[in-house]
Amino acid sequence: MSLSSLVKLLVRANMALPSVMVLPLLIVVAAGVYYIYNEVTQFMSKSLVRNKVVVITDAVSGVGTECAHLFHKGGARLILCGTSWDKLESLYDSLTHDADPRETFAPKLVILDFSDMDSMEDVVSEVLECYGCVDVLICNSSVKLKAPVQSISLELDRNIMDINYFGPSTVAKGVLPTMISRRSGHIVLVNSIQGRLAIPFRSSYAASKHAAQAFFDCLRAEVEEYGIVVSTISHTFINASDPPPVEEPEPKPNALAAFIASQLTHGVRPSVLANEIMQTVNRKRKEVVLAHPIPRVALYLRSLFPPILFAVLAAGVKDSVLAEQM
Repeated sequence: MSLSSLVKLLVRANMALPSVMVLPLLIVVAAGVYYIYNEVTQFMSKSLVRNKVVVITDAVSGVGTECAHLFHKGGARLILCGTSWDKLESLYDSLTHDADPRETFAPKLVILDFSDMDSMEDVVSEVLECYGCVDVLICNSSVKLKAPVQSISLELDRNIMDINYFGPSTVAKGVLPTMISRRSGHIVLVNSIQGRLAIPFRSSYAASKHAAQAFFDCLRAEVEEYGIVVSTISHTFINASDPPPVEEPEPKPNALAAFIASQLTHGVRPSVLANEIMQTVNRKRKEVVLAHPIPRVALYLRSLFPPILFAVLAAGVKDSVLAEQM
């Protein structure tokens, strides 16, 4: 029975039921239908990645670990990359403990450190040797920095660019020939909304994310003819724990600027982002923005009315400087 038929039946039964009970019943029915739809969608999602070779960079991070568990349960052939062998082994143990070997595959582990760009060629070769191909590459690695422009050294700039831009782009280039030869593959960049919108005191981070966004946008168009999908996911700050209480500085900063700044860094849970990555892979979506309304409005302002956004952000910087001097 469809939801509309059930609603009609409830409406017809309205004479036999007190009117105060109709709305709660409708809510319960709608919630039940949504639950069933969600369960079916998750089941379908897991079946779509079964037997797929999935590479996850920075698999030991919060998002990487959540992705590893999701794709492992879905029956994917995982290649987990990270900078710490001990953490990779710990993740391996958590995935394989009580896992059904008939339904899942034991992950392969590869040491990958984007701050060591000289090792990238060997790392890509090791990744390809695991299964001979890559079906899905999830570029998840990232390093953040918050500081005034004048205080950031060139060495630090380069390190951030290596991890956030040169690393993911180099790995993507490395697995690309096998994807092209098979005319199949999916590359996912887990980026940041700051790859589309720059905010003060994140100059190096925003620059690296803008570079990565541009690279994978170009790549998407170049490889579409080979049946390869390139997706970018722009999310806000990853909130792995409960945020600490915020103390209002004195004097109180510009209210609008402070509100926008807080919303731009309002976090998403690693589990939520991991589910979004799984859905992006299954539905082959090319671009996803995982953000609250205010960051989305800021994106539109940046495109349509940039002077307004520039003025708001500048006002926020002035107020923060004044607060520090008081």
